[in-house]
Amino acid sequence: MFIRTQTNGDRTYLLLVENERVEGRLVQRVLHRLGRLDELQASGQLDALVKSLGRFADKLLVLDAHARGASVPTQTVTIGPALIFERLWHEYGIADVLAERLGRRRFGFSVERAIFLTVLHRLFAPGSDRAAERWRHDYAIPNTDRLDLHQLYRAMRWLGTPLPKAQQAGATPFAPRTTKDLVEEALFARRRDLFSQINLVFFDTTSLYFCGAGGDALGRHGHSRDHRPDLKQMVVGLVLDEEGRPICTELWPGNTTDVTTLIPIVDRLRQTFHVDEVCVVADRGMISAQTIEALETRGWTYILGVRMRSSKEAQAIAATDDGHYRTVVPRRRASHDPAPLRVKQVWRDDRRYIVCVNPDEAEKDRHDREAIIAALEKALAQTSRWSGTRGFGGF
Repeated sequence: MFIRTQTNGDRTYLLLVENERVEGRLVQRVLHRLGRLDELQASGQLDALVKSLGRFADKLLVLDAHARGASVPTQTVTIGPALIFERLWHEYGIADVLAERLGRRRFGFSVERAIFLTVLHRLFAPGSDRAAERWRHDYAIPNTDRLDLHQLYRAMRWLGTPLPKAQQAGATPFAPRTTKDLVEEALFARRRDLFSQINLVFFDTTSLYFCGAGGDALGRHGHSRDHRPDLKQMVVGLVLDEEGRPICTELWPGNTTDVTTLIPIVDRLRQTFHVDEVCVVADRGMISAQTIEALETRGWTYILGVRMRSSKEAQAIAATDDGHYRTVVPRRRASHDPAPLRVKQVWRDDRRYIVCVNPDEAEKDRHDREAIIAALEKALAQTSRWSGTRGFGGF
């Protein structure tokens, strides 16, 4: 049952109706005519009727009590994030490693809990420590209810404290080693055994910019991936193992370029994480000629990816008749199938080149070139005075 209105001329009536099925069709049947809407509102009968019915509805009782100020204020908290990540936190030994590094130092609060809170906040709602202090009130996070904002700042400062000169071996040229580095190395050592080794690592960088005051140590103006060249920034580097687990991170001044970061990172992997064999896999834009020379001097193998159109050397290699293409992935039969791929191998002195071709992309490029040429020919035929390439980018 429900209430509906019926309008006759300038008068509106309230009807109590119900739906019933008659010969396969849904038909509304009027159970009672309550009267004119304006008269019911003016007399207060409508409010009295709703209030009378509300006595039998639990939800309306709660809302009515809240409107009268008779309800008991409550607060709901979310338990899931801490429940899950607290277990991972202990399984990976992070709490134990922090306790070992803290030793007998007394901060007057739990540094481990402060770091756990900030890590959990960055997983679910990335932001500042100030935002983390506000965010935690809606979540059930054990033993963090008494933490103040200045204590979160102190915990972060402890992680970023530079180590003594005797412990600076393996530092990158851009920033000193800090307590954070010792924590990373201890966590790596805990999960490593006699037979484990790193066969493959992934490394990438990004930038974080500063708003307002601060960032004097690492804040520099540089290439901004966030399109904010007006703000100071810092560069963050992250190294993952082949299972996607973090090995180490680096924080550098904001004007540090990608091509200068790779060698220091690999040197640290060898010196502090004891990685014996290194094969660097990177995009050509991240590798300079000087970096390639440094890799070869150290005897490290490397694989560099480069777009054919951006390298004359790659174009010359691809244009040779050396080698035969082999189909690695066949042509698509459905839209969700992987992209087709054909490869061939070419040797030049002691360097091995793998030329990769996507037939679908090659066909698309061919159609694009033909369309551009046709448009150029049409434009040339329409005027005797024509210059510029506006509208024909990429030709």
